Amino acid sequence: MQLLLIRHGETLWNREGRIQGTSDIELSETGIGQAEKLAWSLRDAAIGAVHASPLKRAYRTAEIVNRYHGKKIAVHPGLMEMNQGDFEGLSFRELMAREKEFLKRWVADPASVRMPHGETLMELQERAWRAVSAILDGGQNAAVVAHNFTIAAILCRVQNIGLAEFRSVCVDPASKTLIRFENGRAQIAVLNDRSHLDAPEAAPASEEP
Repeated sequence: MQLLLIRHGETLWNREGRIQGTSDIELSETGIGQAEKLAWSLRDAAIGAVHASPLKRAYRTAEIVNRYHGKKIAVHPGLMEMNQGDFEGLSFRELMAREKEFLKRWVADPASVRMPHGETLMELQERAWRAVSAILDGGQNAAVVAHNFTIAAILCRVQNIGLAEFRSVCVDPASKTLIRFENGRAQIAVLNDRSHLDAPEAAPASEEP
């Protein structure tokens, strides 16, 4: 069985360097184009099921990918991005200027430091892994469209590494990461592949054939 982890395409907040967490931000025009190229690269992939976070940027990316596969998209709240509480909408520059002490704690212990009125990375991993477990129980090769922290938390669990190392498995917008499951073991075959974004313009997967 294979699990294809996809991070949604770019949003305006991605471009502006803002913290979007559970804020429900749409794909930008650039993000839609990225999703179309991603979808084209996966048009012949063996995808038996499509799963997505309910946030618009992830679900829209899943819809575009799914144009070539025609599956019913299963929505999992557990795949939502980390709730970043009071930091939602701040630019990274604003965060660094205002929250130096918090950022020191976050760098030292990212697993258990709670975002003000938000989540910890450990809580995110627990809910995301429940969603992944349900997907794996389906027994089909699956595309899973989610978010940066969510995917990083899943990959830490797959590799059995601590969340303090989550930065080593962060992924970029419109990237694909492939995990193969065989005999009860998981192997990351592809990590953060964005080569499809360098390809010529793809057929518009967002339109009906």
